[in-house]
Amino acid sequence: MALQTLNPHPHRACASPGPVPLQRHHHPQPLLHLPPRCRLAGGARPRVVAVAVSVSGAVNEARRRRPPPEGGEGKETDLATLGNLCVDVVLSVPQLPPAPREERKAYMERLAASPPDQKFWEAGGNCNLAFAAARLGLCCSTLGHVGEEIYGKFLLDVLEAEGISVVGMLDNSDASACQHAYETLLCWVLVDPFQRHGFCSRADFSEEPAFSWIRKLPAETKTAIHHSKILFCNGYAFDELFPDRTLEHSLRLSDVLLLTSDEAESLTNIRNPIQAGQELLKRGIRTRWVVIKMGSKGSIMVTKNSVSCAPSFKIDVVDTVGCGDSFTAAIAFGFLQNLPPVSTLTLANAVGAATATGCGAGRNVAHLDKVLQLLRESNLNDDDDSTWSELIEGSSFCSEVSVLSKTTVNGFSDRLVHVPVCSVVSNLLSMFEAVSVRSTVQA
Repeated sequence: MALQTLNPHPHRACASPGPVPLQRHHHPQPLLHLPPRCRLAGGARPRVVAVAVSVSGAVNEARRRRPPPEGGEGKETDLATLGNLCVDVVLSVPQLPPAPREERKAYMERLAASPPDQKFWEAGGNCNLAFAAARLGLCCSTLGHVGEEIYGKFLLDVLEAEGISVVGMLDNSDASACQHAYETLLCWVLVDPFQRHGFCSRADFSEEPAFSWIRKLPAETKTAIHHSKILFCNGYAFDELFPDRTLEHSLRLSDVLLLTSDEAESLTNIRNPIQAGQELLKRGIRTRWVVIKMGSKGSIMVTKNSVSCAPSFKIDVVDTVGCGDSFTAAIAFGFLQNLPPVSTLTLANAVGAATATGCGAGRNVAHLDKVLQLLRESNLNDDDDSTWSELIEGSSFCSEVSVLSKTTVNGFSDRLVHVPVCSVVSNLLSMFEAVSVRSTVQA
């Protein structure tokens, strides 16, 4: 997935739904996040950051809010997401859908034959990221497609309520496309009694991209991109919009790559995530950060001159859906704020963990107060340094590696430097709380 940052503007033209206005940087960089399932092929432009995103199509003209200006030098939007504006239909089922393709398709068609009550609907796809980013204080917009039926209206209402603007994509429709291709994409999110999840949508059963009738980006979409500091794209977007481009092109032109450890290994054939991150840095033209999610262990950031690690927070997990999107939103925040790597990872781990303590994604992603609570508690899974020590010893990185820790005592490796969590958290809390006070005074 690709996230691109563009030249910032010194003044904010769009009010943030959250309490934290961002600093403007004059040389933003791209970021890329890769999803586990997708036909990845697509390119981030030179100033795009890649992250997880899915693409949807058109929005009713009457519902497009705050269209970007045609001219001007400023960047009015902190984060724009490209694609994947779907509606999740979240249902409890006795068992997950069968694996065989035709059986799964028949299963989904049976579900769709009886539309569920609206209480089971939730904004999905890129909305998760946009909600999490907005609640951190970023000014967000979504670029994509929703239809004109009840699901599209629902999605637009939810985004508007969260203070997120929408730019539609229906300038070049294809008369040969079947009508359902223009409808809002539905994703059936199925949860069994063991809290395991299964997902299916019509896009899973087509050889063509979900919105194959979109042959080029409409002019308004291009304008919105140019007026955004970060453009967020994920592999699902490439599934839907860019079948003729290559993943390699997107990887090389992104400033930040965001992957799981499995994805990093798949791309590089290198199992050690630190070495895999170094390899991706070498391949990139603009790449500055490679962020690798290590599941319940935490996360790693590899830059040209440093490696930083942050263990996860100890929490009671309720639901992991939306945690990755929440994590990504915090990475984008840290990138825009130019936070130190360890601070960015700490915030991202906290935002992802805060979402995991709730039920479901969409409007249920973490609010800032929950994130700050986890930061204050600073209950890290850092009882054992062996994970980080093994990764360090197995890599060719020669310099010291910074690891967030409750202690300042060196670990098993003399290359392992502990960074006190109290210091990192203190700086993060003072940043959020100071801006919150200023916002209250100004109001």
